[in-house]
Amino acid sequence: MSDINNSVYDSIYKRRSIRKYKSDMLPKEQIEKILDVARVAPSGKNRQPWKFLVYCGEEKKKILSEMRKGIKRELKEPLFKKSKRLLPDADNTLRIMMNAPVVVFVINTNGKSPMENIDVDDRFSEICDTLSIGAAIENMLLAAQELGVGSLWIGNTCFAYRELAEYIGEEGQLIGAVAFGIADEEPEARPRKKLEDIVEYHV
Repeated sequence: MSDINNSVYDSIYKRRSIRKYKSDMLPKEQIEKILDVARVAPSGKNRQPWKFLVYCGEEKKKILSEMRKGIKRELKEPLFKKSKRLLPDADNTLRIMMNAPVVVFVINTNGKSPMENIDVDDRFSEICDTLSIGAAIENMLLAAQELGVGSLWIGNTCFAYRELAEYIGEEGQLIGAVAFGIADEEPEARPRKKLEDIVEYHV
């Protein structure tokens, strides 16, 4: 598909996960362009189950300090039984977030803490909302690419879920975060499975 020049395809194929950022702050207008495409993402039953909390500067340092506390606590009092081997990666993610000028935390406004037990109906609804939020995040990543902004979709917030959720103080479920900034690296494309390995036609 290298002959496709459409900007959407171009952004999809050129997008990379950026882990090194320049210190330049993004203009607010640019941040809002990225957030606005999240707003128009598809969502199940048009529930639009998302909220985006933008952290920069000193406020970003404060919330990431809470994330650091959570990662340290997870080492001694784990919320997840198998988390210990993954914590070095969470530490590395925290360093990346500290380096990025902008970090957006993403909330499922209909969700509950993953530590809560919920019934099957609510579980299916939560899955649908999480998929919708994934579409919103992907919209942001592609808009950022189109604007020349680097990004990283972050899931390692889960290891500090308790501390981050308490600090944020929002109703709902913390889904993750996205870092944004001007890229200070040009990573190569990661290996991908071939199309024929992941697609089956039933006709």
